[in-house]
Amino acid sequence: MSSIFIFPGQGAQVVGMGADLYKNNGKAREVFDAVDDALGEKLSDVIFNGPMETLTLTANVQPAILATSLAMFRAAQLPTPDYVAGHSLGEYSALCAAGALSISDAARLVRARGNAMQNAVPLGAGITAVVLGLDIDVVKQICEKFDADVANDNCPGQVVISGLKEKIEPAMDALKEAGARRVMPLALSVPVHCRAQEGAAEKMREILDTVEIKKPIVPIISNKTAKPMTDAAEIKESLIYQMTHGVRWRESVLEMVNLGIDDLTEIGPGNVLCGLVNRTTDKINAHKWGI
Repeated sequence: MSSIFIFPGQGAQVVGMGADLYKNNGKAREVFDAVDDALGEKLSDVIFNGPMETLTLTANVQPAILATSLAMFRAAQLPTPDYVAGHSLGEYSALCAAGALSISDAARLVRARGNAMQNAVPLGAGITAVVLGLDIDVVKQICEKFDADVANDNCPGQVVISGLKEKIEPAMDALKEAGARRVMPLALSVPVHCRAQEGAAEKMREILDTVEIKKPIVPIISNKTAKPMTDAAEIKESLIYQMTHGVRWRESVLEMVNLGIDDLTEIGPGNVLCGLVNRTTDKINAHKWGI
């Protein structure tokens, strides 16, 4: 049987995450310092001290979660897993853990990613919402009618939709009428994983062309295909693709089962991903490392 490390995306942030590790663990401290150096600012001060409004700015929260996740990964000093995976932004953390990206390059990439996402859509023009209690196929059918996008297929009964308000709000009403238990906007300043981010995707293509992506030491399960990948060119295309297309997390978890993975460790702030895994399958022992 096999093991996997998984890394969270945006939404897992809390003020103070990783502060104790920074004080008490040299390997963790090196990660936070490397991210600060790469960005040319003390992002670690915002991570450890807030305020929350500053931490949750898209340009800050993405490198903040990356830094905290990788600090925990370095501090944990766990045996090398057979696979890695990350949810959305977490793919960058996973790629660093697998040696495909340097921490400095990843920090600059996710800062650029956050800025590109914010600039692609006027503030207030987009919306991202979670849909609870409906099958993914039903959500897809309704989204197609309203030209809305599925941003995340997280687990059975939990789907996220995203796009411009004029498309998402009517879709939200239709999903409620179709029997969704809840349809709730998420506290994100930009719509994610949708066609409204096409400009951001092109920007990320330009930036990724300037960065070396190495072959990872273990395969990464792709948000794009829900299959393992090791080819550097494929990894680059996956990172660009996820800007405008949905994260196939439920399918990725089912692929973990198919691959014989029975031990899963979530590394990073929060424990959202363990919950999604447990709601998708009972064949994987999912547990958390860190805060």
